[in-house]
Amino acid sequence: MALSILFAVAAQAQTAKIVGHGASTCADFNQEIQGNPALEREFFAWAQGFMSGALMRAPQGVDEDIDLLPDALPAAEQMKFVQEMCLRNTGQDYMDAVRALYHQLRDLRK
Repeated sequence: MALSILFAVAAQAQTAKIVGHGASTCADFNQEIQGNPALEREFFAWAQGFMSGALMRAPQGVDEDIDLLPDALPAAEQMKFVQEMCLRNTGQDYMDAVRALYHQLRDLRK
């Protein structure tokens, strides 16, 4: 059920038109962050906001116990996760890599 709700939130977000760094393709992200760690941190700030928004929009009782910054997956490792997702999936959007990170964070709570 929680997975279907996340996809519904993402579908609503797509309907609402994603803006900012999340609207970039993974190929663009890969190119833009080369030699620019400050820009990669900007992208990740967008990711944190997107995931926080997904938590806020989730119905009561759904995903409430997800820690977006757990000790088991600190920010630097989350950034690496997203970067690796985009390197493997250049045809997807940055938002898709962030959604995969969200799923990873959800799996950590089990």
